[in-house]
Amino acid sequence: MIFHIVPLTDWIAAPERAYAPSSLASEGFTHCSADRATALAVVEAHYRGTPGTLLAVELDESALTAEVRRAEGSDGRYPHVYGPLNRDAVVRVWEVVRTPGGPVDLTPWPVAG
Repeated sequence: MIFHIVPLTDWIAAPERAYAPSSLASEGFTHCSADRATALAVVEAHYRGTPGTLLAVELDESALTAEVRRAEGSDGRYPHVYGPLNRDAVVRVWEVVRTPGGPVDLTPWPVAG
């Protein structure tokens, strides 16, 4: 399983289509994390001040239709998906729980896919 961090508003904007974040157009891939701990570290490092609800979309890597490659020098912690995320690869959706100055955690999000 791999994780992708996404604002709720972006994830639900077009649920009938594969999800294509802006990084896909600007960098050629979708950033992901290899595990829950790495996903939480990404939230701490890059999303701490981002307003609104964030989700961690858990994906079955083998069900993705786009190629997945690991970032060089990352010990495999940062998979890059070279295409949009097909929603049928979603195993679970988590809400990112943030507390002011405290730890970040994941809790099950009530809406699937």
